[in-house]
Amino acid sequence: MTWLRDVLDDLADEAPHVDLAERTIAIHERRRQTAVSLIAAALVIVTALGATAAVRLLPAQPRPAANPGAVTDLPARGVGPLSHAYKTFCLPESGRAPAGCRDGEWRVVTRTGRTYRVPQALPSLDAYRSVGLRDSPLAISGDGRKIAYYGAREQTFVVRDLASGERLTAPAKIPEAWLGSVSHLLLSADGRFLAFTKNPALKDPAMIVDMRERMVRPLPNGWNPIGISDDGGTITLAQYSPKPRLRTMSRLWATSTAGNTTTADLPGSYFFSPLAPDGTTVMAIENLSTQTRPCRHGDLVRLDARTGKTLKTVPLRGLPADVSQISLRTWRGATEVTALTTSVRCRPASKDDGPAEPEERRDPPYLTMTAYAVDVGTGRARKIATYTAQGFFEIVLPGPAGAL
Repeated sequence: MTWLRDVLDDLADEAPHVDLAERTIAIHERRRQTAVSLIAAALVIVTALGATAAVRLLPAQPRPAANPGAVTDLPARGVGPLSHAYKTFCLPESGRAPAGCRDGEWRVVTRTGRTYRVPQALPSLDAYRSVGLRDSPLAISGDGRKIAYYGAREQTFVVRDLASGERLTAPAKIPEAWLGSVSHLLLSADGRFLAFTKNPALKDPAMIVDMRERMVRPLPNGWNPIGISDDGGTITLAQYSPKPRLRTMSRLWATSTAGNTTTADLPGSYFFSPLAPDGTTVMAIENLSTQTRPCRHGDLVRLDARTGKTLKTVPLRGLPADVSQISLRTWRGATEVTALTTSVRCRPASKDDGPAEPEERRDPPYLTMTAYAVDVGTGRARKIATYTAQGFFEIVLPGPAGAL
């Protein structure tokens, strides 16, 4: 794979260098800052001025199987489709950690309410509580039957069929240091293709992997993969800073990819959905937040993924008036996209602060999170589920780009 090393070396030479030690210290000093607006989250991801929010997702009215005492390790096989996954952080600033909680680990929840730990997945290192900084992403296939994660033992990414127990590992080793502070993982609908990028854009390469044919191609860092074609030949990526952009890369497995990349700079500020099922458009929420007036959103917008052109603007309907944050997640068919929301009051950030903080804070700061299915034609939202969480990030839903 000399050709791959040459490509990765070229990519590394062009990427900026970031001092992880310096970044870790800066984040540690901002221990009490919480990113509650999505624009703040975008800045956290791409400018490294904040920290990844710690999330512990639980149903608002948990079933008995979701009780921490009932959580067991993920069985080798025979697990049903998943409804979501979440990450636990178990070193609170005051009080005792929940029984059975393991810091920085992934848990998955089936559609029937069974919760399992995933000990095979590498835990994240939380810069707030330990020396070091490392994210460890997880993705769920659209049908909920496969997961992808960074294997602690394999030292690379693993795609696992939950029912059969079949495990496929990526053909190239990926050092833990390549994971970055915020990592993105996208799994295709059938589990064949896996895309990995991270922020900030370190010298270490991002990549897309064909798990069946055992091939790897480099991707640009500093972007969030939001869609991949069924044949894996085209990938769509989004970027929030220094300005919102969409990027489409095609013919990924061709000998030469010259001339097969388009990048669109957007005139406004948006929070993107995954690529729509039509393969050509992206839904977005207009971001109207400012430093003095955080947590403000506008209409639902359909964008051409290649040109960034606005194709349609639809007012959102049916959401509570006090919704302060909206994150567009996985699609629910051709006409509905999932919107994950919170209704936390935000205070303006001072010049010495990091991202805006919620007015109502507890230790740990539990939030109510509500998921809606939004009709992209009418803007009408219908409630799907309500959760409580320690933050707004690290919640993974089935489907491409099911995580923020």
